[in-house]
Formats: sequence, structure tokens, C-alpha cells
Amino acid sequence: MPFIDVTLAEGRSPEQLRTLITKLTDAAVEAVGAPRESIRVVLREVPPTHWAAGDVTIAERRAARP
Repeated sequence: MPFIDVTLAEGRSPEQLRTLITKLTDAAVEAVGAPRESIRVVLREVPPTHWAAGDVTIAERRAARP
């Protein structure tokens, strides 16, 4: 039973998240031949103020864009 766990910054639409679930499921079916009904997908959304790279949060990067 494949378990796909994805962490991403908040801000995507419900439609985008639904599409991501479908495409990840499709990829697991294709890659490992798992039955569709056995695939689990969890999306974890993190506030952009709680995710940083190089000591700069996503929120700070977004605010600095022109």
C-alpha cells in the first residue's frame, strides 16, 4: 500500500490540491502497479511564515518580490 506524504506551503486552490492528489495517485499506479484503491495521499499545508530556507521564510520571499 503506497503512502504518499506531501508537505507544501498554503495558498493553493482546492482544485489545484485535488489535481495534485489525482496525479500522485496516477503516478503510483503507473510506477509500481499498485491498485488505485490501496494508494493513500496526505497533503500537509504549512503557513508560509512557518517554512524557511536559508533563514528566509516563504512569506518574506513573497513580500520581497517586486
